Amino acid sequence: MKKYILILFLSGLFQAVFGQANKFDSLVTKGINEIYNLQFEDAEKTFSIVRNNYPKHPSGIFFDAMIDWWRIMIDFNNVEYDDNFIQKLENVIDKCDNILDDHPNNVDAIFFKGGALGFRARLYAVRESWIDAAMDGKDALPLVYEAYEIDPSNKDVQLGFGIYNYYAQVIPEQYPWVGPFLIFFPSGDKAKGIQQLITTAEEGRYAKIEAQYFLMTLYYSFENKMNEALIYAQRLRRQFPDNPVFDKYYGRILVKSGNLTKAGEIFKAILKKSKNGKRGYSSYYAREAHYYIGLDHFQKNNLDSSLVEFEICENISRKIDEEKETGFLANSLLYQGMIYDLKNQKEKSKAKYEKVLTVDDYKDSHKKSKEFLRKPYKK
Repeated sequence: MKKYILILFLSGLFQAVFGQANKFDSLVTKGINEIYNLQFEDAEKTFSIVRNNYPKHPSGIFFDAMIDWWRIMIDFNNVEYDDNFIQKLENVIDKCDNILDDHPNNVDAIFFKGGALGFRARLYAVRESWIDAAMDGKDALPLVYEAYEIDPSNKDVQLGFGIYNYYAQVIPEQYPWVGPFLIFFPSGDKAKGIQQLITTAEEGRYAKIEAQYFLMTLYYSFENKMNEALIYAQRLRRQFPDNPVFDKYYGRILVKSGNLTKAGEIFKAILKKSKNGKRGYSSYYAREAHYYIGLDHFQKNNLDSSLVEFEICENISRKIDEEKETGFLANSLLYQGMIYDLKNQKEKSKAKYEKVLTVDDYKDSHKKSKEFLRKPYKK
């Protein structure tokens, strides 16, 4: 009888603990998905519940900071949320330090402190505060290793390893002037980094979406492996159909893959969301959509339709390129000149090529314009 009562007691205790863990995981996962769906108000409510119900756990305040991170992510030109984001990350660091004062081996505190430092480094890098970014990265890396040593089964820590190993090799190769900032850092291994990111993307608990995002972007931007990039772009877009960052990359990857027709469809969908005022689909995304829709029309020899799209792209660029003229402006002007050449309207083509020479050069746009001024463009 006593044995039976003991079994019932242990069973009830296990269900209570397991139920609490399931409820916690369910809430955090729900909130994470709301962030990636840009349902920021819903995510704020969800992580408010996490903070209230689990006040000793750092995840609630960490993921509340991630809401601001994605407000920044959808428009890097907007610095409105920078200070608030940094303050929230500092709150995470303070919270974790308080936990670690009493429990030095608390893996969650170590992990989320490392994550906070890592994301602050990412913002500093975006804002080109390279020394601050390097210092935070230097402080974050040992914490990731420490979290892994305490709990090797935690697949989320592989995100930190993967990002570091990949970019510690690639960044100095792509941008040699950054090298001096990394002289005191461990060397990277991009093949190992990719494998670590794949582990988190497939088996991660809270960081799998972020790992998929990194894999998509590195395959697109650095590895030039569009088939692999497309796998993650399709996966992310399928799960978060109204995330403009995932939408944009899906379209770009299709363009780079040579599938302009499919890319045109994606960018038309982006343009529709922008016109409907969908959250995150700002004029920056509309400008890019017009550009690639114009490129699709150009490839199909729909010159009048292409011209309209490039003119709109030019007009939007002149409004939003306040601090630095972009490739969208230079190329939209260049393509207009090429279209006028094909339409045998020489004065108009000359005017467009000359305008290209007045804006910032982008991937030989000046050289091409000078060539076409001497000899008209022909397909």
